[in-house]
This record gives sequence, structure tokens and C-alpha cells, in this order.
Amino acid sequence: MTPFNRPALLRRRIAHRALGALLVLAFVAGLVCGNGRSLAANNSVQGAKKDEAGLEIDAPTAILVDATSGSVLFEKNADQPAAPSSMVKLATAEFVFDLLKKGEIKPTDSYAVSENAWRHGGAPAGGPTMFAAIHSRIGVEDLLRGLIIDNGNDAAMTLAEGIAGNEREFAAMLTKRTRDLGLTNSTFANASGLGDPGNRMTVRDIAHLARHIILTYPDFYKLYNEREFIWNKIRQQNRNPLLNAFASADGLSAGSTKDGGYGMAGSAIENGQRLIVVVNGLEDPDDRVTEAKKLLEWGFRNFEIRNLFAADQVIGRAKVFGGSSGSVALASREPVGVMVQRNGNDKLLARISYEGPLRAPIEPGRQVGVVRVWRGGNLAVEAPLYTTEQIGVGSTLRRAFDGVSELMIGFFRSGMAKLKS
Repeated sequence: MTPFNRPALLRRRIAHRALGALLVLAFVAGLVCGNGRSLAANNSVQGAKKDEAGLEIDAPTAILVDATSGSVLFEKNADQPAAPSSMVKLATAEFVFDLLKKGEIKPTDSYAVSENAWRHGGAPAGGPTMFAAIHSRIGVEDLLRGLIIDNGNDAAMTLAEGIAGNEREFAAMLTKRTRDLGLTNSTFANASGLGDPGNRMTVRDIAHLARHIILTYPDFYKLYNEREFIWNKIRQQNRNPLLNAFASADGLSAGSTKDGGYGMAGSAIENGQRLIVVVNGLEDPDDRVTEAKKLLEWGFRNFEIRNLFAADQVIGRAKVFGGSSGSVALASREPVGVMVQRNGNDKLLARISYEGPLRAPIEPGRQVGVVRVWRGGNLAVEAPLYTTEQIGVGSTLRRAFDGVSELMIGFFRSGMAKLKS
């Protein structure tokens, strides 16, 4: 062999050995990282909790949530879709609040009361109504009071027709809007909640929507605590029975349908702590108040906030493919806290979940995953996570290493899947 060829041979041998080392490392990485698409970081925190089995709730579906942290204190069949009755009006109100906040409509804009809204949602229908006169024009601000205080079906229909042209189109817009808000189990057929198989919500979704309204529209939320509204010379008291039954309650909505029974979404605040309660599917109107009060009293008496992570605190890291760094730090923009019982000894588990590895380049502030916190066996809190740093594209060698690693991890996963099958 001539001296001219020796360097080339040497380079090939080095390359082959490097590739062999990469394959070994990739195989080990496959063993360590598992599926390689989601990386879990487990942080156990000792909390305080009493046995929730001691709380007896008769409502078929129920949930109790801390408004500040989003922590779930109690749930029963919380993801079971059911007829939400007038709690659909929470979605209608939120849609209008959003348009007002964005300036797309004004409180002084007015909409006509159609014969359909008057006949099927007004006085002739016999249900809750603001007594809007047929063919009259009513301002958005007054329609919101008729919707929220009077629980008026005519107000809901008039808003829907004024915004979307007809109620079916508005219902489709509601479904899309609530999907954007994270209400994955909600569908809408109308704006009022009148009986229709297309109206379906879970109590978890209703609580999520109520929390969004409270935190996002504090000025509009005050409407839910107004005790009376006069329209068309008719004075009506707020139709939310929880306002008179629970001293610290200040919202939200109650209703019933033949198929769905009686339900209620309520909120109350004591000593700076706000709780949201939703119950549904009860057979008696008084029972929904009793059940809501029971949950609120239990929550205020037994729970306190436990702060786990500060805003912008690095909670964990996500794997990066082809980057100048092999991982990127993740943090929540808001503090992450969970409600724990004052007296008890329950284990909290925090886990990061994301689809990965993330591909470089990566900019700071990109939402890439969530952190979930379990209290005992129940999911208590879920918060979005964002990247906190910029990761550029890595060197050719780095990208080659990551590519081989992913290839071998894929082979390993495929082999494990075949063994399991």
C-alpha cells in the first residue's frame, strides 16, 4: 500500500469506530429514554390531605376547583358528557366578552329581537326570559344582563342571531371557540342550553370555562353578582339560587333540562381563596344548591394552597434534536400551585410531558409541553410549559450523532413492540 493511501484508510477506520461508538451510545439511550417522544420528570412533594372518601356527594357528576391554581379538589365522573342546560350560557357570555374585549363589538351595539327569539325564548315559551319585546332593538350591554341575571333564553338567541346571523351558526362558532380554550368534551347546538342532543359538556369543561371567565374578564364577571335587572318594566331577581344560599357566592349560572336534570356552576370567595363548583344531573332543584354548598364548605374548611414552582422557574428540560445543546430548559409563565388538605399526608407527583425530541433551532417562549401534578390518584393541576432559552442548530457531527441515536432508538422501539406482540 502506498503512503498516499494510508491517511485515507486511517480516516475510514476512525470513522467506522466512531460509528460503532455512536451505535452503542444510541442503544443505551434507547434503554434509558424509553419511547424517546415524551420525557417524564417525576418530582414527589409531600402534601397534606384527608381521605376524600369521607365526603358523600349525591350529584351524578361534580367537580370542585381552586380558581387561582386550577387545582382540582374533588371530582366525580368529571369527564362524563351530559346536557348542560343553561350552563351553555356561560359559553355564550364568554364569546360576547371576547368580542367586546377585542373591540369587535361595542356595549352600545344593538340587535333586533326576532320572532324566533321572542316565540321560542321569550314570554310565549314559558322559560326563563328577559321579556324582550318582539322586533325591538336591545343593546349588547342590556342583552348581557338579560342573559346573566335573568338567565333569559331570548337574550341568548338575540345575541346569537345578531352576531352570527342564526343560532346554528353561532353554536358552531361556540364549539370552535371553546375548543380553542381547551374544552375538549364540549359541543353546542344552540346559545341558550334548551334541550338538544347536540348540547354536551362535562363538569370539568364547565369549571374550566367558569375559571377562564373569572380570571380573564374580571369586570364582566361582576355582572354575575348583580342581584336584579329591570327590563320592559319587569323587575327580576338574579336566577342563580346559590347567591342567596351561600353568603360568599358571587356567580355563576344554574339551569335544568328534561334529559339532563338540574345543574349549577357556582363560585365563592373566602379569605382571598376562590373556589368553583359544578354539579349536574340532579332530580330536584334544591339538591343542586345543597350539593354545591356541601362541596364549597368542605373545600374552604379543609384546603390550603401549596406553591410548587414559581413563575419562570425552570421545572425541567426537554431533549433537543440537532441543536447546539442537547436539551432546553422549560418553565411555566405562572406560578404552579396545588391545593392540599390542611391535615393529612398525601403524596404529590409532578410530571413533565411533551412531544419530542424538539428540533433545533428553538426560540425562547415557545410552548412545547405541560407539567401535570397529581394529588394521590387524581390529576390536580395542569400548566403549559415554555422554552426559556435559544438553542441554535448544532454542528454536523452533533446532528449526525442525534440522527444515529434516533435511528437506533427507533429500531429498539420496533423490536420491543414485536416482542410484546
